Amino acid sequence: MNPTFKKVHLEIQRGMKLSRCRKCGCMRGTLNNLKASLPSLKMKAAEELLQNVYEWLNHLEPQAYPCFGCKYCIPPEAMTMLTTKYPSLASSTLSSCEIKISKNSWPPVEGEYTVLDKSAPVAVSTLASVKLEEKLAKLKPAGLCIVGKTETENIGIDKIVKNIVSNPAINFLILTGKDTEGHQSGKTLLALYENGVDKDMRVIGSKGRRPILKNVTPSDINVFRKQVQVRDMIGCEDTRKIAKSIMELSQTAAPAKAVSACGCSCECNDQQTVKTAVSIPLLKPFLSVPRITARKYSKSVKLDKAGYFVIIPSKKDGNILIEHYSYDNKLLRKIEGKNSRDLYFTIIENNWVTELSHAAYLGKELARAEMSIKKDFKFIQDGA
Repeated sequence: MNPTFKKVHLEIQRGMKLSRCRKCGCMRGTLNNLKASLPSLKMKAAEELLQNVYEWLNHLEPQAYPCFGCKYCIPPEAMTMLTTKYPSLASSTLSSCEIKISKNSWPPVEGEYTVLDKSAPVAVSTLASVKLEEKLAKLKPAGLCIVGKTETENIGIDKIVKNIVSNPAINFLILTGKDTEGHQSGKTLLALYENGVDKDMRVIGSKGRRPILKNVTPSDINVFRKQVQVRDMIGCEDTRKIAKSIMELSQTAAPAKAVSACGCSCECNDQQTVKTAVSIPLLKPFLSVPRITARKYSKSVKLDKAGYFVIIPSKKDGNILIEHYSYDNKLLRKIEGKNSRDLYFTIIENNWVTELSHAAYLGKELARAEMSIKKDFKFIQDGA
């Protein structure tokens, strides 16, 4: 067998022997990427590996988590071995740009962040440190435009790039907080700033698991790299040091006109907070029927072939936004509404959810998201 294909085969086979890998979205995503890309290689070794891929897919267990968080993640490492030798395979899993710029609002891409001053020159990513974002938002240091977490080395970075290039007032990006193990979103952002992307939109020099940007264009990347300077404060969670850095950078920036939510240059820099949060609906029992005590289940939500959802409630306008992604992180559609009932019926009627456990999970999370707006509290979307 071809040496590269042999190494890939042995790595994935090693992973398939581990229960945590068989339940992990990393393994499922890698196998699906191989299934989609291997036919493009007209090689006997590719055909043999593809046969193994079909067999491995049949032995996967219901997905228990999108990523287990291993320091060495076997499936994507195996995929990287293959795409390094055969770069064309990476492009076979890419999609066209799906995150669109809205001309009528800023930030144009929804997410979990806090906007303090749209005309300020400094953006901050707290990476995997969620509480650090809240502390900085409450501190409101002069010069801070927007602050939010970035936990993934693909969709998370897509959103940062789109939001920054749409606001010319932003001249600096500070990376701080704890970096995500395996995904390495912070180091991937540094690599993107220093090296850019290759022809397959893979971030050059990144050691993240899937550093392929599917929702931005090469032009976006070029503008981003020219527009901002990136300051590396990865690992720092000291708000005073971060605030001091923000103020120092803001003093060196050229004056910029305010960028309003309506797209004009005016003084309408209202603080905007976009968060993900949730509540639990109550069920009234019927006393005339047998009472059954629910047993504790260790099972997770069954993987839904229709994809997964990211829920983003907005306290500013009272809307709940849902982003629907395929399992290779392609943004399929956005659904928006004022209440959870309208949203989950819209999703069900359009067959965008196909598993009962996933539908139950979605209903629970949407109810919590709606309640977070009404009761004004912050909550991170629960894992499935």
